[in-house]
Amino acid sequence: MEGGYPSRRSVLKGAGVLVSASVAGCLNQSSGDKSGDNPTTTSASSMTATLSPAGDVSLSGVPEDIFTIYPQYADMAVALGLGDTVNSVYVPKMSGTTMNHYYSQLEGVSFEWESLTNPLTDGVAKEQLLELDSDVHFVDPAWLTTQKGWSQSDISELTETVGPFFGNFYSGTHATPPTEYGEDYQYYTLWELFEAVSQLVGRHDRFTALKEEYDGLISTIEDRLPPKAERPTAVRATLGDGNFYTYHLNRPGYWLADTRPLAATDAFADTEWESGLWGTVGYEAMAEADPDVILHLWGMTPNYSTKETKATLSSHPVAKKLQAVQNERIYAQGMRYQGPIMNLFQLEMTAKQLYPEQFGAWPSYTDGEPYPTIPDGERLFDRTTVAQIITGEH
Repeated sequence: MEGGYPSRRSVLKGAGVLVSASVAGCLNQSSGDKSGDNPTTTSASSMTATLSPAGDVSLSGVPEDIFTIYPQYADMAVALGLGDTVNSVYVPKMSGTTMNHYYSQLEGVSFEWESLTNPLTDGVAKEQLLELDSDVHFVDPAWLTTQKGWSQSDISELTETVGPFFGNFYSGTHATPPTEYGEDYQYYTLWELFEAVSQLVGRHDRFTALKEEYDGLISTIEDRLPPKAERPTAVRATLGDGNFYTYHLNRPGYWLADTRPLAATDAFADTEWESGLWGTVGYEAMAEADPDVILHLWGMTPNYSTKETKATLSSHPVAKKLQAVQNERIYAQGMRYQGPIMNLFQLEMTAKQLYPEQFGAWPSYTDGEPYPTIPDGERLFDRTTVAQIITGEH
């Protein structure tokens, strides 16, 4: 590989192996997802980060090829100025198009997804990882052992011959990891996970700058939230096959990093689904809950149409009576697989959709269009600063 990267990836203590990692602040579940203590460490001679379940992982140089599955890691790479090193992402057209919907508001920021492979087309294939020859794999090794054809020995082999694994999947929902990892497995917020990634690739300064923007956004949200009794009931759902695929709003996990800080009243808060975070409900159950707001998950992706969802609900004999339908409060949302840049936009978007009086009204949105332009005085974070941090001009 050109560019001065070592002929073989340098991996130190415990990469891809079950290691007990003591990480302060990893169980922080505050409404703002604020980080606890720094979960990472550095070395003068290499870039080292600690993340459960991989343990301590080191690289000897900034990675030139990064393997990702879910787009939260691709978004992190973009945020750290390494978007052009990503070689794979889940459903590239959906993930990449959605990411660029947000990046359209950031000068000089974009994500080239057209040539990327989809690592889940036929499951995670060991042969694909060998072919891509990545410097680092942003994949949870505990999760990978649950995939067909993978064992801990496979992960160890790929770690030695290709590059380390560094990721944490089960923090997304606080689900239970595989038994062999359960005792030592740690949970992180989205921004704690992002910090670990930034430390590993030697771009912690960009994390720090972006975290300041995030903290400012969270402070704005917390300062303006109306009293609990005045908040709307809401549901995050996707319509399909005659049912609503419905998600909780305020449970732990980084999949909810854009709804939990807004603290709306979850229309299904008392409902327990087998999967924990999400389940399916029919029209009658939705009518009984009768939420004030429906947040249409995936509605800003190219795979789902918010316009069609609105039309379907408006013509359905039960759904048309929903308050959210009658008051035209069905809003397109993005992806739950969100990284830090996506999180900033999705927090702003959700704040305006839930609380227009406090945060300014959400503009109308047309299927397939980029994130709408918000007037300067109504923006909840500074686009120019964020763009300059990402491009290294800050």
